[in-house]
Formats: sequence, C-alpha cells, structure tokens
Amino acid sequence: MKVHLVNPSDTSFGTAVITPRWLYVLAAATGDAFGDPEICDETLEHLNLERIQKGDVVGIGIHTGNALRGYEVGRAARARGAWVVFGGIHPTLYSEEPFERGGAHAVVKGDGDTIWGQVLRDCAAGFPEHIYNGGKVDARDFKQARWDLLPLNSYMWASVQTVRGCAKHCSFCSVWRTDGQKPRQRGSTSVIEEIVELRRLGFRFIALADDNFYPVTFTDIALAKMQKNETRVNQLETMREERFELMERLSELPNDMNFFTQITMEAAEDTKFLDAMKKARIKGALVGVEAVTPEGLKAVFKDFNLSGDRLVKQLRIFSERGVHVLGSFIFGLPSDRAHTFDATQDLAQKAGLTFAQFVMLTPFPGTIDFEKWEKEQDLEMGAVDGIPLTRYWLIPAHKRPKMFMPHPTMGSAEMRERTQGVWDKFYSFASVWKRSSCTPNLRARLAFVFVSKLYRQMYASTGIATDSARRNRASAWARWLAVPCRKLFQAKPMPGLQMPRQTEVAEDMFRVVR
Repeated sequence: MKVHLVNPSDTSFGTAVITPRWLYVLAAATGDAFGDPEICDETLEHLNLERIQKGDVVGIGIHTGNALRGYEVGRAARARGAWVVFGGIHPTLYSEEPFERGGAHAVVKGDGDTIWGQVLRDCAAGFPEHIYNGGKVDARDFKQARWDLLPLNSYMWASVQTVRGCAKHCSFCSVWRTDGQKPRQRGSTSVIEEIVELRRLGFRFIALADDNFYPVTFTDIALAKMQKNETRVNQLETMREERFELMERLSELPNDMNFFTQITMEAAEDTKFLDAMKKARIKGALVGVEAVTPEGLKAVFKDFNLSGDRLVKQLRIFSERGVHVLGSFIFGLPSDRAHTFDATQDLAQKAGLTFAQFVMLTPFPGTIDFEKWEKEQDLEMGAVDGIPLTRYWLIPAHKRPKMFMPHPTMGSAEMRERTQGVWDKFYSFASVWKRSSCTPNLRARLAFVFVSKLYRQMYASTGIATDSARRNRASAWARWLAVPCRKLFQAKPMPGLQMPRQTEVAEDMFRVVR
C-alpha cells in the first residue's frame, strides 16, 4: 500500500513561494510501517494519476479556495481503486461534502499529527471509519516535518510553525474557530531543529507560519492581573518568556538567515518584543490592518486597531524597529466609500509599508461574516447552475460571481476597478523602486523589485476576481518571474550546521516550569 499526499491547485507554476508544511508534517505522521509517502504539490505540477494504484491511500488536504480541484482529484483517485481521505480546514467545517463531491472514503477533522497513523492502519485493514476527529493536538505532540522528502530547487522559502491558534475573534477569520483561541506554542528546541535542517538543505529564508506570532499581549496580562488570576498570569508570562527564548536562539543561527511571520497590530506596543524580532532577523511580518476608518474596524470586530494618523504612527513603529510590514487591507466593508480606496493607498504609502495586499471582503466558511451572509442569502437563494451562492466554492471560477456580499453604494464593476487601481498604484515600478531603498545594495534592490512584481501577479486572481484574460496574463508573468526569483533566494547548503545551544537562562526557566 502506497501513501500519496496531495496539495490540490488549479494552477501550476513549476516553482512555488513557500513550502506547504502540512504535506511534510503528515509525511512524518505516516510512520515507518507504510514507507515514505509520495508527495504532490500541484502548485509545482499536477498529480500524475498513473502513480496511483488500487489499494493505495490518497490523502488530500483542502481549504475553501482549492476545494473544487481537491474534489476532482479525489474522484479520479477513487476511480483508480485508491482509498481517498480528505483533511484540512474545509473538511473540518464541512465533513460530509467530501463524500458527496470528492469520492471520499474518510474525512479527518482537526489536526492530523496523531490521528493520521490510525487512518492508514484502518485503510490497510480495509475498514476506514467515516469521520476521524483529530482535535486540537497539544503542542508537545506536534510532528516535525519530513523535510528530507522536499524536492530541491522548487521553493523560494521554507516554512516552520511555532504556534497554532489565535486569541482574537476577527469576524472575517476562521482560525480562532478551527485552531482555537488558546495558542498552542511549541518548545524552541523542536522549532530550531527544523530550521537547522532546512538551512542544511540551502534555505535561508523561512516563513514562521503561525496564526499569530505575538500570542500574549500586555492587555492579556493586565486583564489576568485585574481578575487576580495568578495561574493565568504565570501561564501568560511563561509563554511570553518562551517567545523571547525562541528569538534569542534564532539570533544564534547563521547570519544569512531571514525570517518572516504574521502578528497582530498590538505588537507595536511592545518595543522590547520588536527589538527581539530584529535581533532574531525576523525581517518582516504580515500585519492585518484591514481598515483605515473606525467604522470599518468596528465592522470586522477589530477595533483594537487604531485608525487614521494614529494608525500611520503605529505602523511606523515596526519599520523604526527594523521589522518590515506586509499590510493586509480589506475592501468591500459596508462603511467603504469611493474615497476609501485612495485613503487606503495614501495610508499604505505614508505608513512606510514594504508590501501590501488589498483583498475583497469574502465570506469564508467558519467566520462570523459567513454566518451573517448565509442567513441573508437563505432569504434570496441565488444560485449558479443549481449550486447555491452559499456554496460558492463549488461553482467553477469562470462562473463564480465577482462579488458575494452586496455593497450598499458600489456595484461589482466599480469595486473591482477601484481595487485593481490601488494594486496598480502601490506596485507601480516607481513606487516599488522607491520602497526598495530599504535594502542594503543594488542586488538586493533588484531582488526586491522581482519579488514585488511576482507577489503582485500571483495575487491577480485572488480577492475580487479579475477577468479571465487578465488572470491568464498574470499567471504567465508569474511563471516567468518565479525561476529568477527562486534563484535570488537560494543559498549554498550547510550540511555541517550544528544546533545552537540553549541558553543557561532558558534552561533554568524551563527547569522551574517543569
């Protein structure tokens, strides 16, 4: 019995930006009894069905965006006599859909780190269960990825996870529901071991693929103190110290290594934390700005962010402390007006953002926004080829509506045109070249320009859907840019790299915790 792990994608570029870590975590969870799994990331190349034989197991991980392609792969694999198992965020939320649409024999809900081995044993015995509940695995049980199975010269960046879950409850995000609001933080040693292995392979750019790299805020600690919850205070302060211990150990890795993560805006209040990030060479972070007005922030339950000039000042704190920001903005909020687009573009420039993304408010399953939208749609029951709009991910992309959540003052065409206009202005050559001055030399500036253009093109088919001609042009440009960009990020392998020591302070701290 051969095990196949598939990351579905409609578009294959031959080169990808960041490694899909879940593939290699499940490879580790497969265990020795079933041999090394065959891994297929369709962002590189599409699955070769001839590799699948009767009795094999095909594990397919999907999110809402690639569910339709995943179901196509599942049906094809089942037709060849394989056991088909679905997992990921989307099946966790819609566990029956893979059976109805994707030829599934079984579905795994929640984390797969510990339950995957049982799934394989049951398939080998010929009696897989209908639903497996992997739950939310404790951080001590997170599997370390099998990076030895990674195809070389395929990815620009590697990825390592240090914490799962986010304590926030933003209306547009499902992470706090699927991964939980209690952050599950890995010990620094297992994280560093993975990073050292990746640097040995030649990766020097690593994405710390966390739901929120800043899981403990000053507000969290103050609230626990106000409640006189000493146990909670100790727990939060220990988690915070563990973050600093991890960053200290990251700083001891080779000087050519660079890290990127995502955090909430509240990290700007914690300059000590930002200084530790800089020392650890965490050069950048995706920060969810979302909206630039108080009304917009309130609409997405993110009123802990600032707005206007105060927001500009807060965002500048990151760059002043040496952390470049990829700002994420959402268009399509009920409070948005025509002037919101220019205001957002101006703010992104004034705040000194290094990168930015401008996406449409999309009702993703598992979110508060989706639940509200779904109830509204139930009254109207719009459909495309018999598929209700509330299941839009099952509608082929070329037939899918341009905008799901009607806006009170702007139509789909106007929203698309204004959104594209912001993208085009922010990523014009003049703007990109000006921002590239943050790099140390000409070679780095050229790399910055390449990456900016690649990022712009890869996002051309996300957010509010563009027309198919523009999407095809963007894909062609992305393929052309991907190879030289990958070479810019490559480094000479360091097979002899050793683990940095754990500091005496950290050892004493963990001795007390234990």
